[in-house]
Amino acid sequence: MNWRSTQDRYSSASIGMHWLMLMLIAAVYACIELRGNFPKGSDIREGLKTWHFMLGIGVLVLVAIRVLLRLGDRTPPIQPAPPRWQSRLSKVMHYALYGLMIGMPLLGWLTLSGEGKQIPFFGMHLPSIIGESKSIADWCKEIHEAGGTIGYFLIGAHAAAALYHHYFLRDNTLDRMLPIQRR
Repeated sequence: MNWRSTQDRYSSASIGMHWLMLMLIAAVYACIELRGNFPKGSDIREGLKTWHFMLGIGVLVLVAIRVLLRLGDRTPPIQPAPPRWQSRLSKVMHYALYGLMIGMPLLGWLTLSGEGKQIPFFGMHLPSIIGESKSIADWCKEIHEAGGTIGYFLIGAHAAAALYHHYFLRDNTLDRMLPIQRR
C-alpha cells in the first residue's frame, strides 16, 4: 500500500478518498432525488432529507481531509503528456469540483441556519452559522439547487473525460486513480 503518490499512481489514501467521495456524493444526490417519491411530511421523505443533510456535511469533512492529502503529495504525471489546453482545462475542472464539494455543503448549512432549523450530523446538532433570515435562506437554497444541477454536469464531464482519456487517447489518466492496479 503506497501512502505517497508514485510516478505512475496516486497514493492509496488519495485513491480511497476519491472513490469514497464519489459514493458519498452519489448518496447525497440519491437521498434528495428519492425524497420526491414520497408524500410531503412522511417519515421516509423526512428521513431522506435528514440523510441528505448529514451526508452533505460528511462531504465537507472529507473534502477538508482530501485537500490536506492533495497539498501534501504530488500529482503523478499523465503519460503521454496531454496538450497544454487539456492540462489547463483539467485544472479548471478540478477547481470547479472542489468548489462544488465545499460550496454545496456550506450553502446547505447556511440554508438550514437561515430557516432556523437544526443541522443534524450523526446524532449531534451542529451550530447555526448565521441567524434566522428567510431572505438569506431562500437565496442560499436557490443557489444550492442550481449548484446541484451544475454538479450533475461537472461530475458527468469529469467521468466522461476520464473514459475518453482511457479508451480513446489511451493515456494513464484513469489508471492513476483506479483502486486496483492493472498490469
